[in-house]
Amino acid sequence: MSSDPGRPMYRWRHMSAEQRDQTLGVRREQGLPWHSLPHYESDNAYYMVTAACYDHCHIIGISNERMAAFERELVELAKSRTVELFAWIVLPNHYHILVHANTVKQLLNELGQLHGRTSYRWNGEDRRRGRKVWCNAAETVMKSEGHYWASMNYVLHNAVRHGYVERWQQWPYSNAAEYLEQVGRATAIQRWRDYPIFDYGATWDPPEL
Repeated sequence: MSSDPGRPMYRWRHMSAEQRDQTLGVRREQGLPWHSLPHYESDNAYYMVTAACYDHCHIIGISNERMAAFERELVELAKSRTVELFAWIVLPNHYHILVHANTVKQLLNELGQLHGRTSYRWNGEDRRRGRKVWCNAAETVMKSEGHYWASMNYVLHNAVRHGYVERWQQWPYSNAAEYLEQVGRATAIQRWRDYPIFDYGATWDPPEL
């Protein structure tokens, strides 16, 4: 892998089967199970929150270990600062979470503190003191049940959308595999058809699940 943090660092498809199994094993050992079935109750307090690395540099994806550690920190924070965490995905240069949060401003503030901690740590590791790591996190409120399910599909599909994997469950830094295990392939595909990604994919074929 290149040592330049401005270039795509993490390419799942270029890893050997042994490397993939090792990465998935590390994630399981970290204890990030997702037990709740996703649901939607109202048009209030449901948000998709997104944050990206500055200039879309692949700073999170500098290594598998950094990706896994950041996923753990993000999930722990989201679970402790929201009513419920429904979906998440961490990619080499950005992340998405889908949550029920009564006070989204508090959540954004906590995420800002997470960004500060990881910026300091990663810049030290990479010997890049003073480097700007993050853009601010931004929230999108869910306007309807359809918007919620389309956002769920968007989050869980994101690694496929960006070309890192071919199937949702192949990406280790999300809860896509757990989602598919709980709802079942048929339900997941039906939701994909019923709630295309913000109507951009209304004619798309079902994803490989």
